[in-house]
Amino acid sequence: MKSERESELKNVMGIVGSPRRNGNTHILVSKILEGAKGEGALCEELFLKDLKIEECDGCDLCWSEGDCQQADDMRGLYPKINAADCFIFGTPIYWYGPTSLMKSFLDRFYYYCGGEHQGKMRGKSAALVLVFEEKDPAAANATLEMFQRSFDYLGIHLRHRLIVPGVGPKGAIWKKTQTIEEAFALGQSLAR
Repeated sequence: MKSERESELKNVMGIVGSPRRNGNTHILVSKILEGAKGEGALCEELFLKDLKIEECDGCDLCWSEGDCQQADDMRGLYPKINAADCFIFGTPIYWYGPTSLMKSFLDRFYYYCGGEHQGKMRGKSAALVLVFEEKDPAAANATLEMFQRSFDYLGIHLRHRLIVPGVGPKGAIWKKTQTIEEAFALGQSLAR
């Protein structure tokens, strides 16, 4: 059982959809979590590459029976997702969309669209981190729209978008000191 102080703290979940550990997306999500933790938030980082997450096959068993039929790591993540107040979805853009790691994870939120789980995402908030090599910010538009429509459907409020074009090689984000500072400040604001 949570203490009164713990129940007041924000629970922030950072989801890293990049396959590169310590890559640009991972660095930004970690910086956001660092800012949130500094404000007292309870933080957890999911590095999707380390997890086994199968695709959703739309069988609807989660709606009729309560549990997803896929025997993978999402079963253990659903209670953590339920407990989170705020999500940070971070993905590099591959071919004008999120990575397959992130898409499979997001597809499994179908769980929250019917049955006893419906409405459990309503009122939660999210931040979106999109990192990509192209210099034109419009390269993120399709990915941004996919997330926005998904969040709207689930009732998740998109509080902030950190769109970072022109970043390619691993670690190149460190040269964008203003973006690093923005990520840290974003974490602080998410914790409040």
